[in-house]
Amino acid sequence: MPVNLSVKNVPDALAQRLRERAHRNRRSLQRELLTILEGVASERGAAPSGDGPAAGALTVTQVSERAAALFPGGTRSSMGYIRELRDGR
Repeated sequence: MPVNLSVKNVPDALAQRLRERAHRNRRSLQRELLTILEGVASERGAAPSGDGPAAGALTVTQVSERAAALFPGGTRSSMGYIRELRDGR
């Protein structure tokens, strides 16, 4: 029989991040929280297959945000880099 759990005094910033994560994963907040709990409680530490990315995995948006933070001016053209390598032989 299912059990109802309650988490009290969740900081506003954390609640907002959880809502955003649920939105990115196209889930309700309730389903997102259950998925997180399932992933943490599983032996492998990952979410059940077919139910979302592994625990700790980055979303495409998170990777993009990290890349933008690391390379605020962008990166040079890969085509130019390949030409440099080719012409440098």
